[in-house]
Amino acid sequence: MADKFDVIVIGAGPGGYVAAIRAAQLGMKVACVEKWVNKSGKTVHGGTCLNVGCIPSKALLETSHKYVEARDDYSELGIEVSDVQMDVKKMMARKEKTVANLTGGISALFKANGVTALEGTGKLLPGKKVEVTGHDGNSETHEAENVVIASGSVPVEIPPAPLTEGLIVDSSGALEFQEVPKRLGVIGAGVIGLELGSVWNRLGSEVTVLEAMDSFLPVVDDQIAKETKKLLGKQGLDIRLGARVTGTDIKDSEVVVKYTDSNGEQEQTFDKLIVCVGRRPYTQNLLADGTGVELDERGFIQVDDTCQTNAPGVFAIGDVVRGPMLAHKGSEEGMMVADIIHGEKAQMNYDAIPSVIYTAPEVAWVGMSEQQAKKEGFEVKSGVFPFSASGRAMANNATEGMAKVVTDASTDRILGVHIIGQHAGELIAQGVIAMEFGSSAEDLALTCFAHPTLSEAVHEAALAVEGHAIHMANRKKR
Repeated sequence: MADKFDVIVIGAGPGGYVAAIRAAQLGMKVACVEKWVNKSGKTVHGGTCLNVGCIPSKALLETSHKYVEARDDYSELGIEVSDVQMDVKKMMARKEKTVANLTGGISALFKANGVTALEGTGKLLPGKKVEVTGHDGNSETHEAENVVIASGSVPVEIPPAPLTEGLIVDSSGALEFQEVPKRLGVIGAGVIGLELGSVWNRLGSEVTVLEAMDSFLPVVDDQIAKETKKLLGKQGLDIRLGARVTGTDIKDSEVVVKYTDSNGEQEQTFDKLIVCVGRRPYTQNLLADGTGVELDERGFIQVDDTCQTNAPGVFAIGDVVRGPMLAHKGSEEGMMVADIIHGEKAQMNYDAIPSVIYTAPEVAWVGMSEQQAKKEGFEVKSGVFPFSASGRAMANNATEGMAKVVTDASTDRILGVHIIGQHAGELIAQGVIAMEFGSSAEDLALTCFAHPTLSEAVHEAALAVEGHAIHMANRKKR
């Protein structure tokens, strides 16, 4: 038996590394197990998010957005730029550098906080023991007072579109294209599919998004989702709803996709195909028999509201448990669990977790949509303010979108905040803070916002709940 720890964390993604650092800061002896290796064969921390998810995709999104701005929009601002070119290889090199900086930063933080980094694949054994199998195949068993499982998730694969090197890829493969495909197919109009589709659409691909569902972004407020589809369509994304993929064939280095829609059987040929139909929890070879940790019917580890499993002293956080598969949700669960292990009282407000789609414009929301609130039995009042009436948005040449505040009509309590527009992912934090403190729309309306800023749109939307928006004509309240 190797060293004994107060806490062993399995997985060094956004949930795991945060849990490990927090626990170490609280004075506990901590180890974190990670199996991820980079192209050089070196163990790297950060999980899916830093290596093939949030960070590299945002690097590509930002670069592609700046390219389109320079090519199409600068002249409106009086900036004359001719013959704008995109160097895809240089864009990819910058992405890799960003990833390397951040993953290296986590390794440095482990050292700074005294977290022991264990390299290899972790497996939970009975009695809160963790077996770590190194990349050389040798195993070592460690004992802990507490174990935190943060093994994350992996992309879902579908039988009609088996991954094929360089042609049919998942979200990770879509971050590795070395040239812009002329015709790009995307299966799935969720967050990942729309983000990746928009990257390559901006760089020149003809992008077709095939979504099996008949509704677009059903988790998003209807008004915001409708505006999102309109704006993305205007940019060139061909989003086809009710399109269920039934098969794929590889012919002459092209991908022939067969699908059915309301018009019957269809067929379309692409140069590349991205499969983005969701993610599933990663539990492969994670749990030995007899640990007491149970999985639900979808493969998620069962936990209570504080992320404790059925096995005493064993916790699970992030994508491997219920709730939205979001990096920041996993990080906050990691903080909560570390505090609980240390004997503190801690909990997480799952009603105030923000979501963001990093297209251009961005889409962000927190809390309930208008339709969800009505379904829950609330009498709803809402206020909407368009960015086209915002002075800062006009100055930024970014007038697309709106901010929306959804409230309980009887109490004025904010039930949800929804934004589509420039920097929506930053602006949504105002809604999160408001909901965290149980604010009413009146609270936001009485708050002084800096002028001129995009955040004034949130202020005006709160004012609009009672028909008191200043910088637009209000609808008469019945």
